[in-house]
Amino acid sequence: MSRGGYERLPMYASPASSSRQRHSPRESSLQFLHLNLSSITRSRTHSHSQQPPFHLKIRPIITLCKFVLPASLLLLLLGYYLYEPHIELAFYSRTWTQDHILPVLPLSGCFDEARVHPTYNLSDGLYGPRRTEIQAGMSLRMGIDCYDFAGTIQSPSSPHNTKDASNANAYVPPDARTQYHTYWRNDLAEFGPRQEYMLKSFFATQHLPTSRLVLWSNGNLGPNDILTTYLTRFPESFALRVVDIPALARGTALDGSPLLVQKDKKAWVDGDLIRLLLLWNYGGVWVDMDSLLTRDLDPLLEHEFVTQWDCYDKLYQPLNGALMRFKRHSPYLCEAFHIMASTPAPRAGSTDWGALLYLRLWRALVAGGIPPFKVLPFCFSDARSCRLDNRLPDPFVPDGAAGNRMGVWNGGMEEGGKLDGALGKIFGVHLHNQWEKAYPAGGWVERLLLRGYERRLREL
Repeated sequence: MSRGGYERLPMYASPASSSRQRHSPRESSLQFLHLNLSSITRSRTHSHSQQPPFHLKIRPIITLCKFVLPASLLLLLLGYYLYEPHIELAFYSRTWTQDHILPVLPLSGCFDEARVHPTYNLSDGLYGPRRTEIQAGMSLRMGIDCYDFAGTIQSPSSPHNTKDASNANAYVPPDARTQYHTYWRNDLAEFGPRQEYMLKSFFATQHLPTSRLVLWSNGNLGPNDILTTYLTRFPESFALRVVDIPALARGTALDGSPLLVQKDKKAWVDGDLIRLLLLWNYGGVWVDMDSLLTRDLDPLLEHEFVTQWDCYDKLYQPLNGALMRFKRHSPYLCEAFHIMASTPAPRAGSTDWGALLYLRLWRALVAGGIPPFKVLPFCFSDARSCRLDNRLPDPFVPDGAAGNRMGVWNGGMEEGGKLDGALGKIFGVHLHNQWEKAYPAGGWVERLLLRGYERRLREL
């Protein structure tokens, strides 16, 4: 106690502060909260009172539209002129990729020696020597690298090799020849002059004494004057057949499967499935009907192969079967049927089997320690699917059109020019079902391909 009976307070305290210190913690917190809320309220009120009218905020936006956006557009155009933009956007469902793409399926045992069909030589099919190499090991996107690589693949009977005349002149029965298979649905459209171009390309480019083209359909294609002409002229190198899918599937994993009778707008049963069943039963080469062959396929036939979809190396859809080759009763096809029978059916209107089946099969093969089938580079049969500067010109627009005046072919589309030379190196041109489009008169397809077919056919 101090003098006068008062308690001495610390120098930094006051009666008022001492009184506050005696308040409960809850009361002190409430007072603090009240003071802060009051301060915030006063601040907001003051702020609102100072804000300008709403219409004044639009002025910066108008300024942005007048000056910044046009300047940005000019910069983009300048960038496009100076640089090559490579942009591709694709969106895939994560659920779909995790369920149908990423899992690697186990092999079913088709390569076990006890299961391999007697007509298939397993050791030769997997490890036999080959004269040619048809995989480049690179994407071949630059310039005409892909076309030049195709030109390195020559057969023994080419000018670059010694021709065995005795074997070349030996008679080969039709059923023993290399069977080329194609397909036309008689319920879609009549087989006419546009479809005839594929026949002309075959007879003008392939070695007929050892080759036969079989045109399959889901019904009778006759009577048809065009087809009758070829049957009469090439009786041992041309044939018409009607498919029986259940019969072709006997003995495979798809035997009796309900998948054999499903159909949709994409006709995957008639398209993706029929090619595999035909090659399983007869062996040989499948060629899509919407193709024009440009060269003898003979130097490719020592390999079993499918085709690269395009030069962009699509992650989930890298392969297609527009041009493919498998031997009769190939275990590769046996494993493909197993995948088809054990995985979900294709989505309606999709190309799941054709686009994804070969990828699933390839991954299963390498995971199982089996050398996979070969993959032809894109330009061998599908050179329309690449960069603007090195893909084949559009077959359905005149040569002088804007899209056909750019890239490596500019100024070299005449007969004997750069484009003509490239067409002589690759093996075909896939046209992707554009049946309703006509080839322009005097265009590169007419000059460099169709007229050449006519000349060659007149010589036969």
